[in-house]
Parts: sequence; structure tokens; C-alpha cells
Amino acid sequence: MSRRPSPPLPVPGASSAAQGVARAREALEAYARPAVAVDLVILTLLEGSLHVLLVRRAEAPFAGRWALPGGFLRVADGVQDQGEDLEAAAERELVEETGLSPRDVWLEQVGAFGKAHRDPRMRVVTVAYAALVRPDLAGRVHAGGDAAAAEWAQVASLGEGALAFDHGHILEVALARIRERVDTSDVAFALVPRTFTVPELRAVFAAVKGAPQDAGNFRRRVQRLLEDRILERAPGVRRTASKPASLYRFRKGR
Repeated sequence: MSRRPSPPLPVPGASSAAQGVARAREALEAYARPAVAVDLVILTLLEGSLHVLLVRRAEAPFAGRWALPGGFLRVADGVQDQGEDLEAAAERELVEETGLSPRDVWLEQVGAFGKAHRDPRMRVVTVAYAALVRPDLAGRVHAGGDAAAAEWAQVASLGEGALAFDHGHILEVALARIRERVDTSDVAFALVPRTFTVPELRAVFAAVKGAPQDAGNFRRRVQRLLEDRILERAPGVRRTASKPASLYRFRKGR
């Protein structure tokens, strides 16, 4: 005679644990909940200078003003379904606002900004991401989401108070982070085409650091990158006004 399977044994304390979570959730109802947003500092190199992608706001607040692209974190019901992660939100906004794939962009979180009254509508905390776009992809960017227009703006030409909300401050923080990392990471390679010349790479360092880079010293830097197998020679040459220039590329798998 077959025996009926025994019912699963109760997990000790499971009921009391669930009740504890429910009580804690009720206690949280006493606290106002700020909205959480993600903003993108999307940078590229055009004609030797850093440019940032700005969108013209179509709606209040700051209707008609230029701002960083971004949007609100999707939190669903916030309890059983807690929505998307921050990085997923940043990648979603990148696609919606630019049409670019996250696979083609260097994306990194640079900080959180939650000063009171930074948004006149309500308490909003935003998490900012820097996104670096190769120059050969910059032309593919198009306005999306609820933006009225999108435009690459030269960073150096933006005056104080040029951007909506606290986006000018967010831009400054992102630029400082990238300047800190350009000598110690692969940040610079996100701002050159897949194959590039030494002068093109030197132009990236000059633009990011805000200072000219000595040609001789920079060639020695490139030689060290070759010896460390960070760079490698690429097939072909690039025709220039003076003479053909050797091509390089960032090594795959690094």
C-alpha cells in the first residue's frame, strides 16, 4: 500500500518573522517617501573638446530649459514587486533618451544628490551616472522620452546656471570623477573610435584633463601601454595631412 507524502514541516519562526516584517512595514508608513531618479551625464569628444548631451525640457518645471537626460526609478508597488535596480534604470533611460545600446557606452555611477528643494515638485533624490560615447556613435543620438530636443553642447561653453535643477553641479562632479580616473583606468578608450591614432588618444587626455599633453611624453605613455598589453597595433593606417598614422586599439578581454 502506497503511503501519502507527509506535509512539509513548518519552518520554525516563519509565521512570527512574517508578522514582524508586516509590523515593520506598517511602521514605515509614518515616513514620507521621496521619489528616486537617475540622471545621465553623457559625454563625447567632438572637434577636440568635451561635449555633453543636453535635452530641452518640454514640461514644467523649467520648461524650455536645458537639462541632463534622465527619469524616475520604476518601483512598482514597492512591496511585493519592488521594480528595477538603479543600473537597470540608468540603462533604460540611456536607450530611451539617446537610442544607444548600453553595450556601446561606458557607464558608471558617480554619486547621489539629495539636497532638499533641488526639485520644486517634491523631494527627489537622484543617482547620477556618467556615460561616455565614442565620437563615431555621437551622430546616432536622437531625442527621446519626453524631451523637446537633444543637443551636444560644448562643456566649456556652459555658464553658471545654464542647466535646470542642480544639473550643473552634477555635471561638475561627473567631470571631476572622470579626470581622476583617466590616468588609472580605461576611461579614455571610451572616447576614441575602435581604432585610433596616437594624436587622437592624446586629444582625449587633453580634453578630459583640460591641459595640453606633451607629444613626446605621451608617446612614451603609449609605448608603456603596448608593453603592458593594454593596447595593440591595429591593421592599416589613417591618412593625415602630413603622413600616414599608425592605428591602435584597446585589447579585447581587458
